[in-house]
Amino acid sequence: MATWTLDGLARLIDHTNLKPFASASDMEKLCAEARGNHFAMVAINQVQTALCKRLLDGTDIHVGAAISFPFGQTTIASKVFDSKDAIANGADEIDYVVNLTELKNGNWGHVEEEMAAVVAVCRAAGAVAKVIFENCYLVDEEKIHLCDIASRVKPDFIKTSTGFGTGGATYEDIKLMITHVDPAVNVKAAGGVRTAEQFLEFVRLGCRRIGTSAGVKIIDEIGAMMAERGVETIEL
Repeated sequence: MATWTLDGLARLIDHTNLKPFASASDMEKLCAEARGNHFAMVAINQVQTALCKRLLDGTDIHVGAAISFPFGQTTIASKVFDSKDAIANGADEIDYVVNLTELKNGNWGHVEEEMAAVVAVCRAAGAVAKVIFENCYLVDEEKIHLCDIASRVKPDFIKTSTGFGTGGATYEDIKLMITHVDPAVNVKAAGGVRTAEQFLEFVRLGCRRIGTSAGVKIIDEIGAMMAERGVETIEL
């Protein structure tokens, strides 16, 4: 178990707006909410990177760009270029989607080469690298194989979902991923995390980032719960 303050819990949240129609004013709102709650990161589509970097100037809140989102069906060279472009525009973190077509074809060499290439770009720039599995389309054997590859390549995080597939984060998937990946690699839950109860259970299970568009609501709920109990920390 670990002891968490409200700010410590807020620092686990990747505050998310990946809607294809998100406007500049939506990004202003997202970044203002991230500032107000001291979230870890804003998770946005790559094209919004420079704008969010300007909006968060002077803070310790990261800008996270989604790469090959949400399908992952681009070449390794394209993912590398887009990662470099996002970093050049101010991205501190890269969340990229694995190529599920090559995975389903059994081309695990391609999957590992892709992961190594994107992680290398991030390492060279000092950026955080996250690998999105999109577990709703995978069987457990495939998830475990991805964990094995991640254990060799060592991205900063492996992540359950884009939030745009047929399912999101589940407790069972988090348990499986934490069990099978090297402890040096953290696990991020994303997709369908909308309540304080869900959020706290994912933290208890060992997630060290949680992607959600409901971060403000979640932190408000936890803050109210802590105030009602008269505590400044909780054990999870």
